[in-house]
Amino acid sequence: MRPILSVADPALLNRIIDEARHILATTGMEIRGPALRTRLLDAGLPVAADGRVLFPAAVIDRALASAPASFTLYDRDGAAHAEIGGDHVHFTPGSSGLKVQDHRSGRTRDATTADFVDYVRVCAGLEHVRYLATAFSTGDDIEPEVSDAWRLLLCLTNSTRPIVSGAFTEHGVPRMVEMMQLFRRDRADLITRPCSIFTITATGSFRYSEDSCQNLLDCVEAGIPVEIVPVTLMGLTAPVTLVGAAVFHAVDTLAGVVMTQIVRPGAPVLYGGAPAEFHMRETTSPMLGVQALYLDVLNAQVGKRLGLPVQAYMGLSDAKELDAQAGAESFGSALLAALAGVNSVSGPGMLDFVLVFSLPKLVFDNEVCGQALQLVRPLQVADDLPTHPLVKAQLNDLHLITAPHTLAHWEEQLYLPGAVYDRKNREAWERDGEKSLWQRAMRSSSGWPPTRPSQPTRWPWPS
Repeated sequence: MRPILSVADPALLNRIIDEARHILATTGMEIRGPALRTRLLDAGLPVAADGRVLFPAAVIDRALASAPASFTLYDRDGAAHAEIGGDHVHFTPGSSGLKVQDHRSGRTRDATTADFVDYVRVCAGLEHVRYLATAFSTGDDIEPEVSDAWRLLLCLTNSTRPIVSGAFTEHGVPRMVEMMQLFRRDRADLITRPCSIFTITATGSFRYSEDSCQNLLDCVEAGIPVEIVPVTLMGLTAPVTLVGAAVFHAVDTLAGVVMTQIVRPGAPVLYGGAPAEFHMRETTSPMLGVQALYLDVLNAQVGKRLGLPVQAYMGLSDAKELDAQAGAESFGSALLAALAGVNSVSGPGMLDFVLVFSLPKLVFDNEVCGQALQLVRPLQVADDLPTHPLVKAQLNDLHLITAPHTLAHWEEQLYLPGAVYDRKNREAWERDGEKSLWQRAMRSSSGWPPTRPSQPTRWPWPS
């Protein structure tokens, strides 16, 4: 039996879904992208008097029937890397950073290409962060119009792991598809063995912007799996109550799911989200508020009830530093995500409302993710029932440390975090220099990044 977290019974989940379906059929969505809107109208979707596209029940049913319950994500070299669906849980960094916390000075500043290469090479060596994300923007010498492709290039040429990415502009996807196709035989092979997931952001207020529409259309036609990610802001652009917010979230997300299946039936799509609370005193948008985390778990249940793989922004922190708040928020939300069975968890490495990326925090979060994944392993009998031989061994030796059962099982049963976690006794900790969490995180990533040429003579850089 796998440990699970459930916050709503099937009857309530069905009511949330039915309400969202009713809104889609009667209120509909504002689809601002002309090409996608044309595709929807050509598929027979009706239009309301105010121009909103309506999604009848039969259309939704057909889309949910064709959307796959799971899919495989492949690495750059074409090997199967991660199964997205079921109870599989995979962690990946967040992908919205605008700045970095300098891991040498601790100061927050604009990011550079060198920072991004350092990040990719460190992340590629982390055991529990399953695949990469284009985690933060670089603004040193890169034009904004091509920065999305630049980040993807740096990922593809410095690691073999799959990537969560996305386009910044209305026409950014095709060039990124061409880059990924360089590592496949042809377009059909890229569709068969996708190496990325692209984020499509539902704009809110029951609307999809020009950029989101065109990116969705381009991704699905190219065979790139997409995650539909509304930013459901409780108390501002969505109801402050959990059930009401879940309905609003379901409307935006389900609309995206249906549109992917109209464009290409069978296209892989995740029921995602990045909910937040509107802080009534500070006028900020905490993603790690307890009510927002509750909504993350509820949204995951709704997505699973619909038979879809699910995504959420968790395993991150709204704090500004790698401090007690960051540790509590990152571990707590990562654990909730694992217990809820969120298939793709975006967040490790992120601080400050996903605006700042921190490399030491990513190293710390790797251990957080490892412990969360350990906790949700299925509970199994491991040569410990009946227990009589263990009782006999304990009474004979007054310990079990050298017992055959211990020697056979301790490595897979006991999770031993790396040196970033303090597990020393006080005397050993003092002898080691009384290092802080920040210092331990820095030392745990020593040796990264590998030395690279100051002036590379050719692309791609060796991975």
